[in-house]
Amino acid sequence: MKYIIIYCLLLNVISFILMRVDKIRAKRGEWRIKEATLWWLAIVGGALGGFAGMRVYRHKTKHTSFKIGFPVIAILQLILFIYFINQLA
Repeated sequence: MKYIIIYCLLLNVISFILMRVDKIRAKRGEWRIKEATLWWLAIVGGALGGFAGMRVYRHKTKHTSFKIGFPVIAILQLILFIYFINQLA
């Protein structure tokens, strides 16, 4: 169980940080992080961090797929996380 929590925390922190990095690069007109990378991180467990990064840094908020997709994935992940915690308890 400890490893699942560490995994989730790590992915969410990475997703949050990558939203910041991508926002900075966008402002500077530099090379950007691929949207596919942000989606991949969200799907494998970092949706909540990615969504928080979107809100805090106001990044990708005009993309309907991100505005809807990240919260939906985050909710599903939270439900799964709670389910697994209850199964292990």
